Amino acid sequence: MGAERITEAVSLPPVEVSIERPALYVVATPIGNLGDFAPRAAAVLAAVDVIYCEDTRHSRRLLDHFNIRTPVAALHAHNEGDVSERLLTRLAAAGQACALISDAGTPLISDPGFPLVRAARTAGMPVYGLPGPCALVAALSVSGLPTARFVFEGFLPAQAGARASRLAALAGDSRTLVFYEAPHRLAASLEAMGEAFGGDRPAVLARELTKRFETVYAGTLAELAARVASDPNAARGECVLMLAGAPETAQADDTELARLLTLTLAETDRRTAVRIVAALSGRPRNQVYQASLRLGGQDVEVDAD
Repeated sequence: MGAERITEAVSLPPVEVSIERPALYVVATPIGNLGDFAPRAAAVLAAVDVIYCEDTRHSRRLLDHFNIRTPVAALHAHNEGDVSERLLTRLAAAGQACALISDAGTPLISDPGFPLVRAARTAGMPVYGLPGPCALVAALSVSGLPTARFVFEGFLPAQAGARASRLAALAGDSRTLVFYEAPHRLAASLEAMGEAFGGDRPAVLARELTKRFETVYAGTLAELAARVASDPNAARGECVLMLAGAPETAQADDTELARLLTLTLAETDRRTAVRIVAALSGRPRNQVYQASLRLGGQDVEVDAD
């Protein structure tokens, strides 16, 4: 999630922090509005020996805005697996503390950092989290959808087949579903969700959170798809897409579908089982096929309805 334009440098109120060495600090940064940057986060970033970030030029602008002069180094999706353990070994030998930030928001949440944190834990190095901005939490809190139980799926696969399979696996989930999506894939994802869950599933689209053009759209999947298709602004900026979970009746239907497939697959091949169960249940053949894959076995070519 990109931050809004940075202007003149500012200094946050002083906060006393005690930095442990060696140690790793996982620090959240603003997702848009720079006023969300916590004084303690700024103090820790100023006090550690090095800050690891996705894009050093991007993060340096944020740090300069808050008069933080700590050296930065790159740790991103393309190098984190190779360099994490070496970084920690060097930090431990030098008795240094480092911080991890992402381009915006909370590190590791659909952002790099997991290999570094895992390696630190494995090595016995202390890891401290500084909570703060997170797009999925901000979006969910204003969505009006149930929040007691939810599942965060991150970004859906870019390929249509893999995306359809992922959504099919979630069709019967009763928890609120939360996704991140890139603007150029938003229309395709809404269409795929409509096919997997039905166009009448309640949904909320939050975009450009905490920024000047923050917008939250609520409606059904079909209504959101129509809005995105007709309004170019609805698909601009970073997006969080949230869906109501499946009703309990749908869960019962999925349980019965799984029971029918289990019995039928024990007696015949997958293609025949899918055809029989689709006829008995009245469910689309491709949906039955995806359900059969979740029960295990190899892919076969199945004609769509």
